[in-house]
Amino acid sequence: MSESANASLAGKVVTVLGGSGFFGRHLAQELLARGARLRIASRNPERAFRIKPLGNLGQVAFARVDVTRPETLAPALAGSDAVVNLVGAFSGDLDALQGSGAGRIAAAAKAAGANAFVHVSAIGGDAGSAVAYARTKAEGETAMRAAFAEATILRPSLLFGPDDNFVMMFARLIALFPVLPVFGPQVRLQPLFVDDAAAAAALALADPAAHGGKTYEIAGPEVISMVDLNRQIARAQGRKRSFIELPDAVSGGIAAATGWLPGAPITRDQWDLLKAGSVASGSLPGIRDFGIHPRPIELFLDRWMVSFRKHGRFGEATTAG
Repeated sequence: MSESANASLAGKVVTVLGGSGFFGRHLAQELLARGARLRIASRNPERAFRIKPLGNLGQVAFARVDVTRPETLAPALAGSDAVVNLVGAFSGDLDALQGSGAGRIAAAAKAAGANAFVHVSAIGGDAGSAVAYARTKAEGETAMRAAFAEATILRPSLLFGPDDNFVMMFARLIALFPVLPVFGPQVRLQPLFVDDAAAAAALALADPAAHGGKTYEIAGPEVISMVDLNRQIARAQGRKRSFIELPDAVSGGIAAATGWLPGAPITRDQWDLLKAGSVASGSLPGIRDFGIHPRPIELFLDRWMVSFRKHGRFGEATTAG
């Protein structure tokens, strides 16, 4: 990171909407390291209280906001020098949360006098999609851009980290079961380390003159299939596992037949999103345009899988069990 980029956030008030989740926790650490004064705005800000000890005295504050109630936005964003919108969901009123709601958030940030705005969308947003999540992600970008034209849009691929709900979910299942089905085994993913994504967001905030008004697809350094990801995790755990590669027709049938049940392995919308994959198109600027060299998942798996090995750190990753 350049000293100028670091200095440009020092002492500035950065409000992170939806900052109590996985990405928010990692972004908070990046912003605090750059000297920002951080405000976490969330419907449940208490979920982010663990962030407070990471900053200096008075460097971290919290605000309660519900983006489906526009009147709560102005108080939460008042005095912000920069704003990051991480609000998103897979269910509920998706238009209010990440469709037209994104436009209202951007307008409120503009009214608050923010000079930098980063909107985190997702690879695969499609205004013509039958899946509400993908459709409202695309609609949110349009609404946000209309309200804050000089904002930066980040479209991340699948984010991974030691506290995620994707790689670690597979890790738990692989540790428990000798045989596992794989939905969409040949689906292509381009997983991105969450701290690399956080660095990109911070750089966009630090230099809006360079990054404002642009849309970036940020993804990891390599494309991997779903079944190969599972095999990498099993290998890092030192476990021999059999993976049943489910044909798409079977996966779709399971999603259609059981997806409406509580605790279903996969819903219809989740299946439709999964089979679309998560790979950068290559038609937009990417994470390397921030000067970031993204790190591959294999760099971390041996260390993160220690607790899942048969004998913990006293076992070897290459010993099957």
